[in-house]
Amino acid sequence: MSTITPQNALIYAMVIAAVADGKLKDTEVSAIDVAVRHLPIFRGYGLDAMQVAVGDCVALLDQDDGVDAALGLVKEALPTDWCETAYALACDIVAVDGHGRQEELRWLEMLRHELRVERLHAAAIERGAGVRYKRLPGDLSKA
Repeated sequence: MSTITPQNALIYAMVIAAVADGKLKDTEVSAIDVAVRHLPIFRGYGLDAMQVAVGDCVALLDQDDGVDAALGLVKEALPTDWCETAYALACDIVAVDGHGRQEELRWLEMLRHELRVERLHAAAIERGAGVRYKRLPGDLSKA
């Protein structure tokens, strides 16, 4: 039995994607908040639980081998049919600021392998995230 809930595992996947570039930005935290408030998979999961999970994940990531430990918890806690959901949520977090940085893309690749998301499925998920977070032409603002 896992030490975190499946919903917490989804939060961990998003947090690790968010901090892959070295910082947890407000836009990323806001995107996690929106997901928790509006997606059916988080029904009954409160914002207080989200804040605790974010804090726990950030603390874990500060430890040596924290990413590996967090990945292990995510993999252990997720039902098999939630793996693509975790990947999709992580892709959304990477896409929220308009472009994926190399560190974030490496994290997504690690997550895809760890959760055994098929490459073609992952490509479709990545494409969907990109079109959802497309910017207006000339929008140079930083998220």
